[in-house]
Amino acid sequence: MIDSVIILSGGMDSTVMLAHEIDSGRKVAALSFHYGSKHNDKELPLAAMSCKQFGIDHKQVALPFIDQLFSSSLLQSGTEIPDGTYDAENMQSTVVPFRNGILIAIAVGYAESIGASKVLLGSHSGDHHIYPDCRPAFNEAMNTAVLSGTDNAVQLEFPFARMDKREIGDLGRKLGIDFTTTWTCYKGGDIHCGTCSACVERKFALRKDKGLDPTIYHQ
Repeated sequence: MIDSVIILSGGMDSTVMLAHEIDSGRKVAALSFHYGSKHNDKELPLAAMSCKQFGIDHKQVALPFIDQLFSSSLLQSGTEIPDGTYDAENMQSTVVPFRNGILIAIAVGYAESIGASKVLLGSHSGDHHIYPDCRPAFNEAMNTAVLSGTDNAVQLEFPFARMDKREIGDLGRKLGIDFTTTWTCYKGGDIHCGTCSACVERKFALRKDKGLDPTIYHQ
């Protein structure tokens, strides 16, 4: 019996969440989505690798309509990813409209189908001011809708909602996560660019200033 379905991107947050759930003794399955982001092809093989390592079931779902219909620099059809700090003005172009709402809806349907009582998403406190579908009000409203729509069979959990990315990185280090098997860079190049806001945040989260970040960056 599966306890929870984890929305697993292959990034550091969801990978740490996966490891934490397994370390806590819970039985999980993972669901990943290819929605046409510039870095999907870098993330998803790493998500599959983590699931193989942990010996858990992993499904990948293609959602090509998001790249075809939605506007965002994060998508392959979008403009260039901006460089610089992780602030609202700089990062607004990377918002994928209602992405988490769509992913959650699919994951909840899958969870109900396999008898899992929870769906977990790794959004954290640093996401809230940039992405509307990561904010506490959104999470609470979606959970209310999920409970209603499944006759209370499934609920949402956001284990890292009150944590920042550095705290998630520290937790992952305690759990023995090899962060070279996670991907963050929004540009999706051969290696992490080191200059987009996602890379800047990753450097902070993994304490690059202390020599603890094993990631290879372009700069």
